[in-house]
Amino acid sequence: MMSRCSARLAPLFFLVPAFLGGCVDMPRPFGDPGREAQRLALNTPPPRLAIPTPGESLLDNKAAALWAKDMTEGLLSQSVPAVAQSVKPGDWWLNMTATLQGDQVVPRFVVMTPKGEARGHQDAPPIPASLWNQGDPQMLSQLSAQEAPQIANVLTGIQAAMMQQDPQSLKRRPARVYFQGVDGAPGDGNVALARAFATSFPDENDHFQQTAKGADYIVHAVVKISDGPKGLMGHPQQHIEIVWHTLAADGKEAGAATQLHDIDAHSLDKAWGDVAMAAADEAAGGVRQIITNYSGRDHKPLPPEPKG
Repeated sequence: MMSRCSARLAPLFFLVPAFLGGCVDMPRPFGDPGREAQRLALNTPPPRLAIPTPGESLLDNKAAALWAKDMTEGLLSQSVPAVAQSVKPGDWWLNMTATLQGDQVVPRFVVMTPKGEARGHQDAPPIPASLWNQGDPQMLSQLSAQEAPQIANVLTGIQAAMMQQDPQSLKRRPARVYFQGVDGAPGDGNVALARAFATSFPDENDHFQQTAKGADYIVHAVVKISDGPKGLMGHPQQHIEIVWHTLAADGKEAGAATQLHDIDAHSLDKAWGDVAMAAADEAAGGVRQIITNYSGRDHKPLPPEPKG
């Protein structure tokens, strides 16, 4: 999904941040956050979710194994690194069962910790027992595709609960951000944009620091100018693109806020003036959103499973 908004910056200049898929969809439930992120999130589970063949599924062995395979594929499509295999020491795993309730079967999915404790669950809608007992491949595939997003949400809630307990997570402290500056702008754009962004970006959730060492995120903007249409009445135009790259601590790109528009040719060859402040102000909001989405700091923690 692409988020769009626009703000008038100066005559004939608009900014359109386009939040790329990576920043919208992150964090990936149980994804590998990298070495530095693992240090920052002490309770992060291992980057794998085992899915063993269910033994209490009311299915024959062949159909049960197919169910585990389909669920693995469904979770992989949700960016959960699931593996259809037996549980190994240290694994988080998905316990899939099915219970008979009258003439209906209710599939249940329970996320288990390495200690064998239930940490979250998801119940699927009842399925007629006559259909379930057939172990129909299409039915199992549809069930897995339907429930995978719900299970991914459970996993995200588990990670959010872990973050809530970790004083070093971004739920408990501001993000430390290192700004590398701006490159490629004509005129005084590199300096003007950098100064404006340094003024607009910091808030109670995101702080700047002076070095890249120990930073949670690194931001770097790149400006590109290219020839545009000739324009009306002999007024040629240029295309301007500003991309605010946001890298996570492990060097992976968390997302990029992109600003695009056509401008009068060479109108920014000297002083950027108010254009720089308006551009940086909107970009600051985009970068904050990237950090929020990628870190999961706004995700709602999943409460503990009730005992007994």
